[in-house]
Amino acid sequence: MDDEAFSIGIEEEYLLVDPETRALCARPPREFMVKCQNLLGPKVVHEFLQSQVEIGTNVCETIAEAREDLRHLRETVAQCAKDFGMRMIAASTHPWAHWSEQEPVDMERYRILGAEHRTLARRMAICGMHVHAGINDKNLRVDLMGQVTYFMPYLLALSTSSPFWEGHDTGLKAFRPIIIGDLPRSGFPEVFDSWSDWTELLDDLAATGMVMDPSKIWWDIRPSGKHPTLEIRICDICTHIEDGLTIAALYQSILAYLFHLRRSNERRRTYRRILLAENKWRAMRYGVEAEMADFGKRKLLAFADLTDELVELLRPFAEDLGCIREVEHARTIARRGTSSDEQLRIFNAALAQGTTEHDAQVAVVDWLIEESASTGE
Repeated sequence: MDDEAFSIGIEEEYLLVDPETRALCARPPREFMVKCQNLLGPKVVHEFLQSQVEIGTNVCETIAEAREDLRHLRETVAQCAKDFGMRMIAASTHPWAHWSEQEPVDMERYRILGAEHRTLARRMAICGMHVHAGINDKNLRVDLMGQVTYFMPYLLALSTSSPFWEGHDTGLKAFRPIIIGDLPRSGFPEVFDSWSDWTELLDDLAATGMVMDPSKIWWDIRPSGKHPTLEIRICDICTHIEDGLTIAALYQSILAYLFHLRRSNERRRTYRRILLAENKWRAMRYGVEAEMADFGKRKLLAFADLTDELVELLRPFAEDLGCIREVEHARTIARRGTSSDEQLRIFNAALAQGTTEHDAQVAVVDWLIEESASTGE
């Protein structure tokens, strides 16, 4: 357990849009994915809908490594989309697309998903960012899962990019978790005493025939069924690449902090799921403008102040990991706002100038196209 370095792998899901109409491309040309895979190999794959594409970085020891890999992946997918008359956007929802107009990918795993979950699966016109952290010790993996859950609402608030759904301003900064939350086995995980406790659950699910595949447990954080990693799944996809890297840096640093406590025979206190879920709701509803509970102090605090406290808590661990700059960037996000905040600013500014709601949403898509393809400092 002394050699845990918490390597990082980042998965991002993007949407493909028509540059003329700005609508989702329900049926992209087959050659698009062929070219992406020729250039990127297994780092790019289909998602459930044809209008989506998913990428995954290498296993990266540092956030600096992850930045270079993620930049290359975003730039390549964006250019391939452009080559086939489309554009790529990094946002968890499209401002007006309707799920019923989207076409699923014709692959067995997606046919099974659609058959099992019907409309719940068809509604998955959403994109997210998943971050895997390498943790070799299995018992440590599930122990840290129970403790990291406390910080998940923070990471969601910093990543929000889904304020719109089917043409409406939802009033939420993150609507994507509402859609994900309709799936069975979603939300916060259970707390496990050990790795064998986790595998016993999997055995019970498999023996009864209810769940044969661990990847169909869609918790906000879960042990990967394929890799020796602990995977966070709560976050929206960040439009700004640096914001996404900050999420990964925070996650890596939180794990290092919790590991330090464990080696000192200490641990974070765990709280009732209803309390954690209330902070998650506030992150969904208000994003970085939220007041969220500090359960140790038993009071609500402005999210920007909570972020400042988190950065200081993680500082020595982020410095050791070489990602203090990215962790510090959380302060900027907490005060500048996320993709959702900027989308809403653009939308409301256009409305104030007398445009229609649809034209205001077109302006949002134009911003998303530009920012999603920007991978510079």
